[in-house]
Amino acid sequence: MTSLFDNYRLGELTVPNRVVMAPMTRVRAAAGGLATPSMATYYAQRATAGLIVTEGVQPSLVGQSNPGTPGLHTDEQVTAWRPVTDAVHTNGGRIFAQLMHGGRVSHPDTTGMRPVGPSAVPAVGEVFTPTGPRPAPTPRALDTAEAAEHALSYARAARRAVDAGFDGVELHGANGYLISQFLSSNANLRTDRYGGSLTGRIRFAVEAVSATVEAVGAARTGIRLSPGGTFWGVEERDIPELYTALLTELARLEPAYVHLEATTDEAALIGLRRVWPGTLIMNPVSPMGPKQTGRTEADHWLGLGADLISFGRAFIANPDLVERLRTGLPLAPVDEATYYQGGDAGYLTYPAYQYTA
Repeated sequence: MTSLFDNYRLGELTVPNRVVMAPMTRVRAAAGGLATPSMATYYAQRATAGLIVTEGVQPSLVGQSNPGTPGLHTDEQVTAWRPVTDAVHTNGGRIFAQLMHGGRVSHPDTTGMRPVGPSAVPAVGEVFTPTGPRPAPTPRALDTAEAAEHALSYARAARRAVDAGFDGVELHGANGYLISQFLSSNANLRTDRYGGSLTGRIRFAVEAVSATVEAVGAARTGIRLSPGGTFWGVEERDIPELYTALLTELARLEPAYVHLEATTDEAALIGLRRVWPGTLIMNPVSPMGPKQTGRTEADHWLGLGADLISFGRAFIANPDLVERLRTGLPLAPVDEATYYQGGDAGYLTYPAYQYTA
């Protein structure tokens, strides 16, 4: 049976274990979307992961969802990321940048710009702004040419990511953000080539991945998806058909991996594993659910055909998570109050396991 601690060939990388650090928003970037020395320490502390996927990084200013998040659309941002990637590589790790365009999940108070989306349909709930939560505004619907241009924004950011020293990028196609909005049957009411049929609804995702593959290579490109997820009010009809169509098209591009979240029933996810011929990273629990991924869930999904397993909350509180999983050491609990508060507390202050004589 495949072990969580077996090595694996991922694109052009050989990873020493099947443990992936999942992307998690931590809003610790400096003004201008710049990475910081604390971010370098945070990721370097977790470099024993087979692969680190960063927090969501905006590919453009209008694509920024939350205040305090980093970007990859200016030269200054590229420069700021280099100490982060250098620190991870010095500690023997591998790191992909997650490229996250928020689409309608944004606010003018954050970006100075009206959010955009596939249609003029607001997200459900309140979005984060510099002055606190505010009702999600109605986005401006992208015209056909603009939609194609925003798909290309992922490729432009991917080039900058490689310049910044990243080993690759993961397109955030999950959790109600822009790619997910195009896949949605209630956020996407378009009647042009980017809407309507399944072929239309998957087109934006396929074009974004295709452009990124062309820009930096298939081996450096992955995508995260949340089949059936209802984040920010998105809905998806015909989940098996929609994602079968999407994965079939993505398979032609041969990206390094698809990263699935457990946002639909297990039978449907197993069906998608059968459809997808490439590397599958599986996040075994819903990102916003009450349960934290552990060894039991990881082994279960390895047995069902996943190639690598991503861990979120467990990695926040356990920088030495791989060793704790390997040796059966207890996992430290995470302090949810420090997720987004800024500063180093709850960010750099979780220690490795303390052995006692």
